[in-house]
Order: sequence, then structure tokens, then C-alpha cells
Amino acid sequence: MPGCPCPGIGMAGQRLLFLAALALELLGGAGGSQQALWSRGAAAACRLDNKESESWGALLSGERLETWICSLLGSLMVGLSGVFPLLVIPLEMGTTLRSEAGAQRLKQLLSFALGGLLGNVFLHLLPEAWAYANSASSGGEGQSLQQQQQLGLWVIAGFLTFLVLEKLFLDSKGKEEASQVSGYLNLLANTIDNFTHGLAVAASFLVSKKIGLLTTMAILLHEIPHEVGDFAILLRAGFDRWSAAKLQLSTALGGLLGACFAICAQSPKGVEETVAWILPFTAGGFLHIALVNVLP
Repeated sequence: MPGCPCPGIGMAGQRLLFLAALALELLGGAGGSQQALWSRGAAAACRLDNKESESWGALLSGERLETWICSLLGSLMVGLSGVFPLLVIPLEMGTTLRSEAGAQRLKQLLSFALGGLLGNVFLHLLPEAWAYANSASSGGEGQSLQQQQQLGLWVIAGFLTFLVLEKLFLDSKGKEEASQVSGYLNLLANTIDNFTHGLAVAASFLVSKKIGLLTTMAILLHEIPHEVGDFAILLRAGFDRWSAAKLQLSTALGGLLGACFAICAQSPKGVEETVAWILPFTAGGFLHIALVNVLP
């Protein structure tokens, strides 16, 4: 910008200077005071732009490059676990679901999916959310109780959100497509779940590479059986094996977004507030899918 004491000023600084000039015109002060205020506004804008540049420079520095690569690769590995069911479920499974033998096999897979969903809720999501609530409460018993109440409310919010989404989809598609709606709802919940996995992987790599690798392996071990259950739900929804695998892979984008969010937060502590409500919300969604759609 011509006349700016900071030639490399960015868009944020230019917007601030524009607003300062507009305010000066409205005030209609004396020429000398206008010039002094203009100089002050330009200096403030330059300082703001310099801080923004330093922040982005630290985010993209060589020290963070290794964290970026490891976090994205770890999140991608977790997302690629969605193709594991292709190795477990028989090739003819997608075409024999209408037969009696195929229907019986699908019931077994859906029972496995039900156990996986409920196990994910009660052994992973809710205990982890409880741990975050306890770690966030530093003001004594009262604050801890408030955090626990908020956790329960987020579970109810997730359950009701998926219930409302299901009713809206059913009203628009018709009752005969209820199973297909449950498949799409499961994909949505799985994407949110993968987002939390990406947060966990990236936050762990921000601490150290060793903790990041251990976290990635732990998530993979519990995610593989969960993906088999999700695959069964998609088969029940009417998708063939390859379509189900492609949809499972699409949910991996949630993990990559979660990893990017955690790294941009610059600290493992920076993601705690987000995780504190995403985990119970996802738990409520999985409860709805398991108890309202899969179990009946």
C-alpha cells in the first residue's frame, strides 16, 4: 500500500487501515491530528500483520513439518482401515443378501456391528469424554458436576440430532428406504468419529513421535472391528461391497480434517474443548444407530 510504513502489509492490515481512514473522515478532525492518527493506525496494522505472519511461519516451519507428515499419515492409516472388511466379508456377500443363507449371514454381521457400536460408545467415547471432563474441572466438586451434566446433555443432543435427521430423511424418501437412511446416518457418525481420531493422533504427535505412534496403533486396533460393523450396516442399506468400501474411505477425510485442526491449534491442550463435546455427541449418534436402527 503506498505510503504505508510497513510495505509488506497483508490484507488484514489493509482492512484495518481502511477502517481507520473511514473513521477519520467521519470524525473530521484537523489535518495534523488526522495525520498522527493515520500513522498510529498504520503502525498498529503493521504490528497485527507481523504477528499473523509469525504465527503462520511457526505453523509451517521445519520443526512442524515432521509433525504434519506423521499426523496426516497416521490419520490416513486409520481411515484406510475402512477397506479391511473387503478381506473378511466374502465376495458374493453383496449379491446373496436376498437369499435365506445370505440373510442369516447378514444378521450375524449386524449383531457384530451392534456390539461394535455399543462397545465404541461405552468403552471408548464415553470414558474418554469423562476423562476430559475430569481433567478440565479444576475448581472443585461443583465444577466437576457441571462438566458431567454437560457431558450427558451432549449425549442427548447427539441422540436427538440423529433422530431428527432420520425423520427428515424418511419424510423425503419414504418409509421403504429406512435402512438406506440408517446407512447414511452411520457414515455421518463415522466421519465425526474419525475427526476425533485425527485430533487424537495429531495431538499425540505434537507431544512426541513415540506417543503418536502408540496412539495410532491403539486407534487402529479398536477401529478395525468397528469398520467391519459399519460395513455390515452399509450392506444392509443396499450398497454393494465396492460402493460400501468407497463410502468407508470417504469418511477418512474427517480424520485428516481433525489432524489439521489439532496442528493448527498449536498445542495438545488446544483441542480439549472441542473434543469435550464432540465425543459425547458422537456417542449419542452411535447409540441411536445401534438401538433404533440396527437392533430392531
